[in-house]
This record gives sequence, C-alpha cells and structure tokens, in this order.
Amino acid sequence: MNANQKELIKATLPILRTNGNDLITYFYQRMLSNNPELKNIFNMANQASGKQQNALSGAVLAYAENIENPAFLINTLKLIGNKHVSLNIQPEQYDIVGNHLIGSIKEVLGDLATTELIDAWTCAYNELAQIMIGIEAEMYQKTNNKKGGWKGWRTFIISKIVKESDEINSFYLKPEDNKEIADFYPGQYISVSTFIPELGHKQPRQYSLSSHSNNHYYRISVKKEISQNTTPDGIVSNALHNKKEGNTIEVSAPAGVFFADPEATNPLVLVSGGVGLTPMMSMVETNKNSLQKNQTVWIHSCRNENVHAFKDTIEELNNENEWLTSFVFYETLPESETNAIEGRIDLHQIKEEILIADAKYYICGPAIFIKVQYESLVALGVNRENIFYEEFGPQLLSLN
Repeated sequence: MNANQKELIKATLPILRTNGNDLITYFYQRMLSNNPELKNIFNMANQASGKQQNALSGAVLAYAENIENPAFLINTLKLIGNKHVSLNIQPEQYDIVGNHLIGSIKEVLGDLATTELIDAWTCAYNELAQIMIGIEAEMYQKTNNKKGGWKGWRTFIISKIVKESDEINSFYLKPEDNKEIADFYPGQYISVSTFIPELGHKQPRQYSLSSHSNNHYYRISVKKEISQNTTPDGIVSNALHNKKEGNTIEVSAPAGVFFADPEATNPLVLVSGGVGLTPMMSMVETNKNSLQKNQTVWIHSCRNENVHAFKDTIEELNNENEWLTSFVFYETLPESETNAIEGRIDLHQIKEEILIADAKYYICGPAIFIKVQYESLVALGVNRENIFYEEFGPQLLSLN
C-alpha cells in the first residue's frame, strides 16, 4: 500500500467506530445469501446473536487503526489463524470474503465510496489476506507433518460417552481409520462438525480437549445448552448429547494458543467457571503424568455440585497429590457436608494461596467471568504477561 492509500484507510476510522457493526452485519448477510455453502463453516448461533459481527467489526477496526504496522497484530492474527485452520479455511475462500467485503463497503457507503477509497480498501484487504494465508499455510504444514497429524476433516467414532454432571457429558473419540492421532498441548481444542437437520447443513464447533495427550483417543466434555429463544444457541452441543456410542463425527486436528507448556516448571494457577474447567482438566491430567509435577492451584466456580463435572476425580487428585490444591465455589451449597465455599469466586479471599512466585495464571469461562478474574489478578499485583485466558465463542475481549 502507498502512503495515500493508508491515509484513506485511516480516514474511514470514524465510520468504522460508529457504524462498523452495521457494515459487517450487511456484509455477512450479503455473503451468506450469495454463498450459502459457507453456512457449513460459520457458527450460525454466533451469527444470530451478533457475536460474530461484533468480533469481525472489532478486528476490521483494529486492522485499520494499525494499518501503518499490521505486524503489531501478529498475536491476534495467529489466534484467528488457529481457528481458521481448525475449520479448514482455504485460500480461495479469502477471495469470496474479499469480494463481499469490498462490495459491502461500496453499497453501504454509497457516494462516500470513491474509487480511490475502494482501491485502498481492496489493497488493504489483499495484504491482510496474504498475511493470513501465509500464517495458515505454515500451520497446516506443521500439523500435517506431525506424527499422526492431518489436514482438514477426519472421521472419528464416538467410542464412549460418560456422564460427568447433570449437564456435561464426555465424548471419547477414536479415528475411524484406526491410524495414529496427533498429540496436543494441554488447553488446546479440536473442531467437530456434524449435520444439523434443523438447519439443513453442517455446523462446526470448537471444544477444548479435556484429557492428557495420548495415542488412543481425544476426549471432549460438552455442556448441554438450553436456549429459551429462537437462535441456534447450543444446537451442536445438543446434537452431540443426542448421539450414541458408535456414531461418527468429523474432527479437525488439535489447535489453539491457550495452553500450558508441559515442559515448563512454573507453578500453575487455574481459574475456571462452569464448563470452562475442560482445558484445566487437560492441564491437571498432563501435570499428573509429568516428571516435574508443577505446583498447581485450581479454583473452580459453578452453580452447584450437581453441575460440577469431574467433581470426584478432582477431589481424588487433590487428596492424593501434594502438588495440587483445589478450591471450589458453589452459588448454592448442598445440604450435605462439603468443602466448597458459598458464592462466586473471590480471588482476594484466597490471595495467600494464589500469589506464587513465577506462577502462570490461566482463566477459562464466559467473557464476564474472565474479565472479573483478570482484573482481580491485576489488582493483586500479578503481571499481565503471566495471565492467559480463553473465551468461549468469538474473541471479544481485549484485556491487555
């Protein structure tokens, strides 16, 4: 891009800040109407709720704000790249997105969309697309070359289903071809794709892996969502809960940048809410099998003991291993005796136990949960560089 084109991009910042979401909403409507096959890729629940539109409009704004130095966004681009690779996004699909994005800019801005402005945005998009295609090509190659790795979708059999709580079931997935599967870092996720009759097309979702890495299976632990509205919230998790042992689903190779390095010796402080405990289970199981067995403090919060997945497993690990200390917060305490604390997580209440030298802090759960816990850790003096978080759904948070 030349200097004049960059200035034209920056001149659109006021429009993006005030009307960016309207533009992106129009873009998605245009694209999915003209290319309905993309409904097999996009999360239609996030489309219906507006979360995807908010996430993309924020990303477009951030790119425009950093048009002089897009490398500043490299960590965010890698995060997006991981999601794209897990969904098997291909270079030619960037052309489809680009055509509809530029077309939307023309149609929404009307007379304000001068030839020079459209040329500038076309150039800006093409540069971003090439950056993303390069990032994803490297990821595809790395995953494909890994022992047991693969590119795109692979058929897995649901070999076992285990009820973990009133809301959460674990699904043990084994490859239909009986060949090796790729290992993963504790905290990473896989994408699964299955046909949804109510929608008439496939839908993908990302689910954190909830076990340690092994050569035999992947385990995901999925909450059955109950929606009171007409949006397709929970439609894939509900479809999974209706599946039986022996059914098949399509699975992509493990991906994600939220993980604990199993070779590191840092103490771990894990903070989870609800089904956000799934990547933490992977971290704890991995730590159990490691040589160094890092000191670990796990704080978990949920509504009550009936929805507390892996409750007995965690209690057993806590009782049998000196390296693990766990705290549980229930909004409603059971009538029977319990070690749980009533209410929601208050990290200040247990600050002596969690403020550990050289510790790495991991947070997983809904957006508001992450925000509260993150701010609590910062207020307690934890360095932001040592705090990592994973939000379910499109990445809307920007806390650093």
